[in-house]
Amino acid sequence: MEIRSVLPQSDGKTNRQYRMATDTTDNAIELNAVTKTFANHVAVDQLDLAVPTGSIYGFIGPNGSGKTTTLRMILRIFQPDSGSVRVLGQTKGRTADDRLGYLPEERGLYKRMRVGDLLKYYAKLKGFNDCQAHIDEWLQQLDASTWVNKRIDSLSKGMAQKIQFIAAVAARPELVILDEPFSGLDPVNMESLRAAVLLLRERGTTVIFSTHDMDMAEKLCDTIFMIFKGKKVLDGTIDSIQSRYPANRVRVRFADPETQLPFLPSVTESFQHGRLHMLTLRSADEAPAVLQQLVAHGELHLFEVVKPSLHDVFIQIAKPDPVELSA
Repeated sequence: MEIRSVLPQSDGKTNRQYRMATDTTDNAIELNAVTKTFANHVAVDQLDLAVPTGSIYGFIGPNGSGKTTTLRMILRIFQPDSGSVRVLGQTKGRTADDRLGYLPEERGLYKRMRVGDLLKYYAKLKGFNDCQAHIDEWLQQLDASTWVNKRIDSLSKGMAQKIQFIAAVAARPELVILDEPFSGLDPVNMESLRAAVLLLRERGTTVIFSTHDMDMAEKLCDTIFMIFKGKKVLDGTIDSIQSRYPANRVRVRFADPETQLPFLPSVTESFQHGRLHMLTLRSADEAPAVLQQLVAHGELHLFEVVKPSLHDVFIQIAKPDPVELSA
């Protein structure tokens, strides 16, 4: 029988080094007591935030949580009602800072332009005139070199999304904000873009990664920030976030596929997927007792204690309470 504790896969990124925040000089972005309201709605409420230079920093939160408002204050599209926003050492600046690249969720490219001309145009807008070699490198990195002379309106969605990404990084920005960069991509293009984001970090670029894809955030980000109802509810590494939540779920597989799960008083919820049984326990401390009961019931091939994934944590925080459901 195999007994083990399972952590969500991290693709080994915890072994890679990046500059963590030790003082203000190590933070690409700092928000201090930032509040933003629209009419009577408080979109962001007394938010403190520090994004370490050279890290991939995940922004997560349900729709309407204040995530987009926070990003727009970092981009200086919005100004806070109170508090301070420091971006790359500046508390004041232009919306289109040449040191910042932005991939918006709403894609926008000049459809009649050719790929190569469009990328050079975006790079030169940011003051990077000698950009051809850099653009060629990114096109090769994303397997897009053959698209240089194609018009934007002839590209597939996946191809266009890659070009939009290159446009965001064409001017070698110090800080890149990616808003749902993997939305709608097939697995091959998704992996290609993920490798590109990791390459950005290896070159020292700070990346803010906003997404609803919890699995990708878990694999890609050094630090995760979650905003809910305008307030910060999570901010830390995956390991530190998981340590706050009980590992009260187990996977079970019997040697005999015909063996049925017995009645277990400690189990509050269970479901079966093929030969696997997923059990939710009242408490993580009851796992050893459940294991003994299952061994007495039948031969086991697998008993896994599963730590909560980022998806599990997100659901636990963001799910509506009974009062909201009844309303």
